[in-house]
Amino acid sequence: MESEKLKKAVREGYGKIARSGSSCCSPEVRCESEVSPDREISRRIGYSEEEINAVPEGANLGLGCGNPVAFASLREGETVLDVGSGAGFDSFLAARKVGPGGRVTGVDMTPEMLERAREKAEKGGYRNVEFRLGEIENLPVADNSVDIIISNCVINLSIDKRRVFKEAFRVLKPGGRLMISDIVLLKPLPGAIRKSVEACVGCISGAMLKEEYISTIMDAGFEKIEIVDETTFPVDLMANDPTAQAIIQDTGITSEMIRDVETSVLSIKISGEKP
Repeated sequence: MESEKLKKAVREGYGKIARSGSSCCSPEVRCESEVSPDREISRRIGYSEEEINAVPEGANLGLGCGNPVAFASLREGETVLDVGSGAGFDSFLAARKVGPGGRVTGVDMTPEMLERAREKAEKGGYRNVEFRLGEIENLPVADNSVDIIISNCVINLSIDKRRVFKEAFRVLKPGGRLMISDIVLLKPLPGAIRKSVEACVGCISGAMLKEEYISTIMDAGFEKIEIVDETTFPVDLMANDPTAQAIIQDTGITSEMIRDVETSVLSIKISGEKP
């Protein structure tokens, strides 16, 4: 029951972001910069200006914690699965890489995100992209059908990450690859943050310890697991922009404690291969 309540909170939180068209979806955050906050977040987490400009307007909601497409070494004609595709930002970038002979499928559990992504795909003429409603723990994708899986700051939101990686293993072809950008921890979070719904939607409370995350991928059957990049990730750039403020207000945690937590939150880009 608790897992279903958290899943509902995540779905509602991202639905609100999809409807507002921005990660700045809370009245507690003032989005007054002349530069779009979504563009600024994307620059800070590794997207080039060219990539930001290449996707349909409104597909980039500033929700990632890295740029998995930049590390994925996508080739023309490949079949790509974007796990937790949101409004389609990474799916559209991947579609340009694999070309008309390739195929990109995005899976997301939030209907509002899917509606936005499909609208952008139609308006942008992306004939090699489709978006499916589904949960990442039960992917609506056939066995052994995908060349590469990408995902951006989504798996940390799952209650059952072991199931997610087993599903990823199932749908990949032999020799298929993972390229995941995600949030992990260097040390356990304080209990108040770990129990915060706002922190869960903001990718904090559901994050695993780094070593456990790697072990989970390995236990699913993947080989050649490698962290190709990692960096500390500012709490203020988490998916639900007012996360840090909400935690401080609702739990009594001090700003100093938040800053201490920030040093233990990592954005990693991790790859693996199905033998």
